[in-house]
Amino acid sequence: MRLGGPVQGKFEDPKDWAAAARRLGYSAVALNLSMSSGEDAIRAYARAAEEAGLLIAEVGAWSNPISPNPEERKTAMEKCQDKLAVADLAGAKCCVNVSGSRGPRWAGPHEKNLTPETFEMIVECVRTIVDAVKPTRSYYTLEMMAWMYPDDVDSYLRLIKAIDRDRFAVHIDMVNIVCSPQRYYTNTALIREAFEALGPYVKSCHGKDIILQDQLTTHLDEIRPGLGYLDYDTYLREIEALGPDTPLMLEHLKSEEEYKLAADYVREMARKAGVAIR
Repeated sequence: MRLGGPVQGKFEDPKDWAAAARRLGYSAVALNLSMSSGEDAIRAYARAAEEAGLLIAEVGAWSNPISPNPEERKTAMEKCQDKLAVADLAGAKCCVNVSGSRGPRWAGPHEKNLTPETFEMIVECVRTIVDAVKPTRSYYTLEMMAWMYPDDVDSYLRLIKAIDRDRFAVHIDMVNIVCSPQRYYTNTALIREAFEALGPYVKSCHGKDIILQDQLTTHLDEIRPGLGYLDYDTYLREIEALGPDTPLMLEHLKSEEEYKLAADYVREMARKAGVAIR
């Protein structure tokens, strides 16, 4: 498998960016460019990554393409298409986003999110994005989320069937769907279920952890890998089983030191599980 995370700082030379990723011990990176950066610049970053032995795992399109606000929805659709075009030009494994929210916050909960109407909106939204770009090297993917589709393995499979586009695929973030004590204490089975059903479609994964707090009502917190209850032994074995270039990307940590500790934990768990990190 590949391990990656954010590369902090501004880089005028793509080779400096790639070298910084390598100094962090990463073998995968995310690319944060838009088509306005220019095709030559995007190709230069892709070339620098390849020369440094780095895999471009994902391009983030974080936005709300089903927003109730028409202007926000239009801007988000344009962003998703732009980022998918960048991913395709750079040869990234995927472009990743959430499906979006019917509420005021782009990735927030709303009473209409998990409804048949919103499911159909997501289907049409993803079709529009993929059909506009027509990618041939990369894929458009959605993160599973507790309060929006896809919220579990079954809803992801239903979306794949309904969207019916070869270039729509899967992004795995197990922490995002550990949303109850029942799933928390059986997350090993949840991980196995997800990879058994979605494995053929998975392009990239996120590395986080989760902890159930002893306070009412149910209170679950995202936390640094190694400090929570997610079964990383099973998680890493399932990722590796998809192929040696399947990436796991660390995210949402507050400092370089935290990222180092998270990466060290993942590497140690991989060593114990017999999983090779390239």
